[in-house]
Amino acid sequence: MNIRTLLLGLMLTGSLSFVSAQTTKTDSAAGTTNTTATTTATTTATQSANPAIDALKKQIEANPKDAEALSKLAGAYQEASDWTNAIVTWKKISVLLPDWAPSYYSQAYVYQNMKDDANAKLAYEKYIATVKPEEVEQNKKNLAYAYFYVAFSEQQSDPAKAKEHIAKSLQYDPTNQDAIKLSQALNS
Repeated sequence: MNIRTLLLGLMLTGSLSFVSAQTTKTDSAAGTTNTTATTTATTTATQSANPAIDALKKQIEANPKDAEALSKLAGAYQEASDWTNAIVTWKKISVLLPDWAPSYYSQAYVYQNMKDDANAKLAYEKYIATVKPEEVEQNKKNLAYAYFYVAFSEQQSDPAKAKEHIAKSLQYDPTNQDAIKLSQALNS
């Protein structure tokens, strides 16, 4: 319970910082014939493309249930636009802490970046369902966006449900212009 509270507090206050990705590029146009140097450079680039990610992976190998390290790793993958590893890591956190809503919101964010709208919608719905009543106030902006996304996704297939979701979105953030426009479109 303390780890969840710590992670939630860190993520909500913005104190949990994510490390920017560092990449090593090889110069393929140089056409060098020194295969040893090329092999060494490739091996080095593969092994330490992102030292922060490598360090977090080692930390997690030592303690696979370290939710804070997993969260930092997922964030680092996101910063590096490594969506596949980010989603895998967020899912590990959801297994470890199934009632920790931010992991589902983060999964939805990653799925959106992967252009996987169906899974993004499912993850936002899971986030909405997982936010506890005592956490609603601190999650209003995220809830507003999650409801907006679900409403947007359902506007063609289930307009009545989309109207319910957009109303909830506007309840949490009445200033969101995109939600206002969608509400107007749904209710006209």
